[in-house]
Amino acid sequence: MRTADFDFALPEDRIAQQPARPRDAARLLHVARDDLDDRIVRDLPALLRPGDVLVANDTRVIPAQLSARRGDARIGITLDRPLADGTWHALARNARRLHPGNVIRFEGAADFAAEVRARDPDGGVTLAFNREGAAFAQALREAGALALPPYIARPSGPTEADAADYQTVFAARDGAVAAPTAGLHFTPDLLAMLAARGVAHVTVTLHVGAGTFLPMRGEDVAAHRLHAERGEITEAAAATINAASGRVVAVGTTSLRLLESAAAEDGTIRPFAGETDLFIRPGHRFRTADLLMTNFHLPRSTLFMLVCAFAGTGRMHAAYAHAIDAGYRFYSYGDASLLERA
Repeated sequence: MRTADFDFALPEDRIAQQPARPRDAARLLHVARDDLDDRIVRDLPALLRPGDVLVANDTRVIPAQLSARRGDARIGITLDRPLADGTWHALARNARRLHPGNVIRFEGAADFAAEVRARDPDGGVTLAFNREGAAFAQALREAGALALPPYIARPSGPTEADAADYQTVFAARDGAVAAPTAGLHFTPDLLAMLAARGVAHVTVTLHVGAGTFLPMRGEDVAAHRLHAERGEITEAAAATINAASGRVVAVGTTSLRLLESAAAEDGTIRPFAGETDLFIRPGHRFRTADLLMTNFHLPRSTLFMLVCAFAGTGRMHAAYAHAIDAGYRFYSYGDASLLERA
C-alpha cells in the first residue's frame, strides 16, 4: 500500500472552522454496506437498536501548549502524553537547546518549571514537572493554551468559545492534547434519547497525543509508526461491553483503536491500562466494533486509512466523494459519519 492510495481532493471551504450549534444538529452520513444515507446526528437513535452499546472516549483536553525559557532561549512545548512514572512526554521546538538535567521555566504561572529527563532524536523530550495533581492542572490552566489543529484558523489563538467547544460531553479525565472529535456531536438530550431507545453507553479513556497532528512521511504505509498514546479500559467498562446483547458502536477512532488493542482473539474485551501504538490500516482483522461513528478525516492520513480498513477503501472513497459534493463539513469541528463494518 502507498500513501497515495488514500489521497483525495478536498476544497478548502469544506474545512469546518466552527462546530454546528446545537452539536447534534451536525450532518451524519450513514455509510451502510450498500447505501449512503444523508442524516443528522440527532437521527442516531433511529439508526441504532435496543441492546446496542456506544463506547465513547472520556478523555479531557488539557491546555497543552506552553511557552518556556532556558536562560535566554525560548522553547515551545506541546505536551504529548503522561507516562507511567509521572513524567510527561512532550514535543519541543528548539529541542536542540535542551539536554538531560536542564531546567526550563514556563511563562504564565509562578514558579512552574520542569527538568528535562531525556531527549529523543526527533525532538521529543521527557519532562518531570515541579507540580503534580491539582497543582499541576492549575498551572496548566494559567500557563497553557489549547493545541487546536493547524487547519482551524485562529490568528490570535484559541478563543473562549473553543475552550468549551473543544470538549466532549463525556470529558472526565485530564490528559488529551486533541479532542476525540466524534464525541463532540453528543448532547445530554441526545444521550437521553438513546437511553430511551434502549441504547447504553460506556466510556473508556485514550489520551489523544500530539502525534495525531503529525503528517505521514513517505509513501510506504507499512513503514509508518504511530506515536504511543496512554489508555485505560476498566473492568466495569469491559464487562458492560462484553455483556452487550446488540452491536458495539465505537464513538471515534480513538475508542476503536483502544478496543482493538484490548481485545482477545475471540473479540472479548479485557481490562487495559498502558500505552498503545496500534496502526490500523487495510488488512486489519477487526474483533470488536460493529459500527464506527467518526468525523471526516484528512487525505493521506492514518485516520482515513483506519476508516478504509473498517468499511472498505472503495466504499470510503465513494462516501467521501459524496460528502464533498453534498457540502459536508470536514475535520474536527465538522460533520460525522456512521460506518457499518465491511
